Amino acid sequence: MQKLTALILTLILTGCGFPGVYKINVQQGNIVTDQELTALTEGMPRSQVHAVMGTPMMLNPVDASREYYIYTFQRGGGDIREQRIIVYYDNDRFSHYEAQLLEETPAY
Repeated sequence: MQKLTALILTLILTGCGFPGVYKINVQQGNIVTDQELTALTEGMPRSQVHAVMGTPMMLNPVDASREYYIYTFQRGGGDIREQRIIVYYDNDRFSHYEAQLLEETPAY
């Protein structure tokens, strides 16, 4: 009886990590390239920045002088890789940005 129970438990637990299960790639957010970042010039209105980079992923409800462009990518259930860009404005005019970019954009 113990051997049968051990066999059943082993089969159940190995079924959780079955190697043939397909896991999809998951990407979310704004894909921003170096070309788009270099197209930004100081003094651009907010609407023109949105035309170049798209709609920001997150807005700061307390401080409207910042917008966040975030992109995450997970390949087949693996580690999540993240890219962050914070765009700063001064009186609704582009001031500067801070970026933590991925070495490569896996979506392409």
